[in-house]
Amino acid sequence: MSKIAVLSDIHGNLPALEAVEADALRRGVTAFINLGDILSGPLWPSETADFLMLRDWATIAGNQERQLLTIAADKLAPSDAFAKKELSEHHLQWLSSLPPIMEYSDDIFLCHGTPQSDLIYFLEDVGPQGAFRATSETVAKRLGQIRQRLTLCGHTHISRVVTLSDGRTVANPGSVGLPAYDDIAPYPHVMESGTPYARYILLDGMELNFLTVEYDYAFAANKAEREGRPDWAIGIRTGKMH
Repeated sequence: MSKIAVLSDIHGNLPALEAVEADALRRGVTAFINLGDILSGPLWPSETADFLMLRDWATIAGNQERQLLTIAADKLAPSDAFAKKELSEHHLQWLSSLPPIMEYSDDIFLCHGTPQSDLIYFLEDVGPQGAFRATSETVAKRLGQIRQRLTLCGHTHISRVVTLSDGRTVANPGSVGLPAYDDIAPYPHVMESGTPYARYILLDGMELNFLTVEYDYAFAANKAEREGRPDWAIGIRTGKMH
């Protein structure tokens, strides 16, 4: 059976992406899946787009692709705004061709957040005390009637897998390019992997292998600092937000 590399949340971190691709190819991967949030951030959005457009990877759009394409430039959040000004019309046309969800095979379904929304966390919830793991009942409700045995999601940047009582599994590979971030919606919270490494899933048949890959994260953090984003620099360097 073929080996598939499952990537998500690259966020324009080309050195991390290159390291993940090289690691996956060394392990005999023959196909790649990209779960969205591909370019936004103070790193290398246009170079990352060029890299991916040369590859025949199954790719879906995340919330940040949707935002780049639908929100007026002067209303974009800083990470999206940085990417938008760096991207050509050719890049934007590629982004507009990406579907929000995909039935990859009879066994595998792809979404960024949940099947219904690119903004809702699938395997986590957020409350006044911050982020916490969603219950199996909540995960099952979000999964709904998706029939595939395996659903792959991204968005939270946290590597996690949940298998429901009916045998269906939902898995998040974590983030290739941004191992920690903070947000204010719906309550202030942080999402932290705890290390600076790039993360992905090696799918061997239906066996999930969660992998980390070292790369020159200091180089990426320095780029974020040069672009005026010390918050990104901290997250990239440490996998934490403090």
